[in-house]
Amino acid sequence: MEINIQKEEKALIVSVSGRMDAVTAPEFERELVDCMNEGEANFIIDLGQLDYISSAGLRSMLITAKRLKAMDGQILLSSLRDTVKEIFEISGFSSIIPTYESVENALSQI
Repeated sequence: MEINIQKEEKALIVSVSGRMDAVTAPEFERELVDCMNEGEANFIIDLGQLDYISSAGLRSMLITAKRLKAMDGQILLSSLRDTVKEIFEISGFSSIIPTYESVENALSQI
């Protein structure tokens, strides 16, 4: 898994590529917690290059969303590919964390 973080005016854009599973999900969570500790509270997670997400990855997303909510922040997901989108829909996570077709659409909601 590769994580790239880009600072925009209203949010951090976190692009994730590869696979988010039990091995890589803790790294994702650490990266976001580090950003939160630096005062960031709005995140757009660009999943356009994510090939797979496991239950451990979903758990990391949920933990991050809860931490951000406690900080009056938010997490928005964008660009979900078909297989990843299906996992979010089946698990019910798409009703917990807002999803958007593109990063631009997500940015317009912050």
